[in-house]
Amino acid sequence: MKAAGLIALLGVAAALPWMLGKYQVRILTLAMAWSIATLSLNLILGYTGQASLAHGAFLGIGAYSFGIMVQRVGLNFWVSLPLSCMITALLGLLVGLPSLRTRGPYFAIVTLCFNVIVLKVFENWTWLSGGIQGQVVPRPAFLAQRWARYYLVLAFLVLTLVVMRLVVKSLLGVTLMSIRSNEELAEAVGVNTFRNKLLAFVVSCFIVGLAGALLALENGQLDFTITNYLYSFYLLIYLLIGGIATLSGPVVGTVGLYLLLDYMKNIGIKGVEEFRYFLFGLILALVIIFFPMGIMGGVKRAWEWARDRFGKGDVEEAAG
Repeated sequence: MKAAGLIALLGVAAALPWMLGKYQVRILTLAMAWSIATLSLNLILGYTGQASLAHGAFLGIGAYSFGIMVQRVGLNFWVSLPLSCMITALLGLLVGLPSLRTRGPYFAIVTLCFNVIVLKVFENWTWLSGGIQGQVVPRPAFLAQRWARYYLVLAFLVLTLVVMRLVVKSLLGVTLMSIRSNEELAEAVGVNTFRNKLLAFVVSCFIVGLAGALLALENGQLDFTITNYLYSFYLLIYLLIGGIATLSGPVVGTVGLYLLLDYMKNIGIKGVEEFRYFLFGLILALVIIFFPMGIMGGVKRAWEWARDRFGKGDVEEAAG
């Protein structure tokens, strides 16, 4: 039943470009790209327990790396895309080597400082960021149509979810979760916690670099604000609301909030952008009060309660 539900959901997602207008397709494409970025944060924070506040910087680095290689260097799209991810992952390795030797709030502070530095670098190094004109990101001919970019981002979102599931269900996933639960105990039983945290951080940076490149592709234009540290907090809020340490939570939280904000703007509610942080805080407070594990965490607990209360067979029969 679960597989049938996933196939049906994927079928609906595939049909949406032919049912919606161009604007809605663009909003969904951007929301899916942000979902990939939130999934990357879920790996290092949700499953490994390391609160990175530098993912806004890595998102911008991935976006600029892709834009520069396509527009200035003139590389092919299929070469530029993995290269931008690898550049982001390499920088993640260089940042992770010293910062992951700290623990708890110190790691969050170090990564936040890195994000602020990156923002200032892109703001002042106009030869890198493109200054006022920004960085143009040309699109290849086969991605000129909006629906083509939608399917590309959808394919990468599905691929990211598959990779995340394989990681979580593997021995590496169990190791990461043991580090999250009790790092000292994991070390005591022989787990190399630093090496595994570093691996998770680098993979997370690779994925957020992919998200940055896809955002750059969809927007077609970049400026230094793409490296803003506020984006690190956006990703954190998307993750907490959707459900931390769940596979579907980051997607539900990101797409839900993104569509909610866009809907409020379109129905004429003025000041949505100015009150964005108030709105995020209000929703986050409500979710923490009523769903401490996020929306999907609450759904999972409700499902487990129903299964224990009515029995597996009855629940499946009722659900089917």
